[in-house]
Amino acid sequence: MSESTTVSAAFEQSPGCPQCGAPVGLIPSDVCPQCGGETRTRSKTFDDELTLLLDESLSNVPGAPPNAAADQELNALIGADIDVYHIDSLLGRGGMGHVFLAHHRDLHRPCALKILSPRLAARDADYVQRFLNEGRAAAALVHPNVITIHAIGQARQYYFLEMEFVAGRSLRQVLDEQGPLPPLRAATLAARVADGLAAAHRELIIHRDLKADNVLLTLHNVPKIADFGLCKRIQRGGSSPVPEGLCGTPNYMAPELFQGEPASPASDVYGLGVMLYLMLAARFPFSAASLPELVQIVTTRPPPDLREFVADIPLEIAECVNLLLEKSPANRPADGHAAAALVHAMLGQVRDLYALIEEAFRDDPHVQWVHAGEQFHAKVRFADGRKQVVHIEPSQHAADERLLLIYSTCCAIDPTYYETALRLNAEMPHGSVAIREVDGQAQFVVLDTYPRATVDAEEIRRSTLEVAARADAIEQLLTGLDHR
Repeated sequence: MSESTTVSAAFEQSPGCPQCGAPVGLIPSDVCPQCGGETRTRSKTFDDELTLLLDESLSNVPGAPPNAAADQELNALIGADIDVYHIDSLLGRGGMGHVFLAHHRDLHRPCALKILSPRLAARDADYVQRFLNEGRAAAALVHPNVITIHAIGQARQYYFLEMEFVAGRSLRQVLDEQGPLPPLRAATLAARVADGLAAAHRELIIHRDLKADNVLLTLHNVPKIADFGLCKRIQRGGSSPVPEGLCGTPNYMAPELFQGEPASPASDVYGLGVMLYLMLAARFPFSAASLPELVQIVTTRPPPDLREFVADIPLEIAECVNLLLEKSPANRPADGHAAAALVHAMLGQVRDLYALIEEAFRDDPHVQWVHAGEQFHAKVRFADGRKQVVHIEPSQHAADERLLLIYSTCCAIDPTYYETALRLNAEMPHGSVAIREVDGQAQFVVLDTYPRATVDAEEIRRSTLEVAARADAIEQLLTGLDHR
């Protein structure tokens, strides 16, 4: 499947209403007949947007989610004043309340004002406590990849957070509209999200609901982590300020959470891995029609190979995703700092090869090159008008053993050429004539290799020109043709 193919099933919704949980089946309606809430029903795939607050048996949902009456009460605030804020418009709504575009009347600045549903506040003190936890936890974070909390307060019956207003869209909205992102862009966004996650973990804060919906992109494509409403502050020996239980969004939750283990920095790292997988493939690594089925799949099956869906994803990026999605938290990066180091190292390797190729051929008018995933293709033109294409790509070995392969096709294998090929092979000071499958067909190629970790631009340039010249000469000797 090509990178441009969007797997629509990744964004399909649950047969249950995400607001009240009522079964709505496959009714072709955007409104739940039970509560009047938005359903966006599209198929039987389990709803990845539903945030769970479940007990360990996964059997019930405590508390009461927002309903139509609560929505109307908060929607009525548009155009009104609360404390020092004037509310202009609705930005979005979630399980805990609404987020409005507002402006601070004293400071004359726009802001995002998150207001907890007063019905939830009156019915369940735990909702209020978790809402206040969001403000206190996020206010401790000052980082360019985390939404800044400016104030937390209460006016009349309303609890609110004043947050930095991001004039952009959520990462989820971008993926809904655009489908999979180019690998380098996805990896770059993941690296910056990892930086924000590292800042949270340094403050001993676990997000517990890291997902594409909770990452906002500025107009300059800077990602910012939002919504610490389910966050849990790590205690160095005390008790947790929020009740233990299963919290999060199912498709982003680490296997150990479904097995009763508490949330940890490593479970946040798993959520980052799911997000990166989603950015690259426009589908989740795991999906199911029900929560029990999803739990079984997440806890027992390895994630599908990314490169089955997107063929040109660089090997380094695919390996990074696999590490972030390791089943055991002990095998994952331990926290945001370790995850950021891994993602930046991966990104550096991918970018480094691109930069090396660019440097190698920058001043050579006889070489044109293109980039396709982890492969580079350099077309070399000779003075006599002949031409040869050289392929440059990393090998499939482990990272510390990886080689850079530089090869060019001579011709399809023919037993009558074997003896000549062996003699030419013995005469070559560097590289060799080998048999390699290219585009599904066995071919004679001239092949040279270098250690991926130490190869430099000049080695790539010299090897490419030598491989091209030798492959062209062998092709001409054996076939008399110029296919490349």
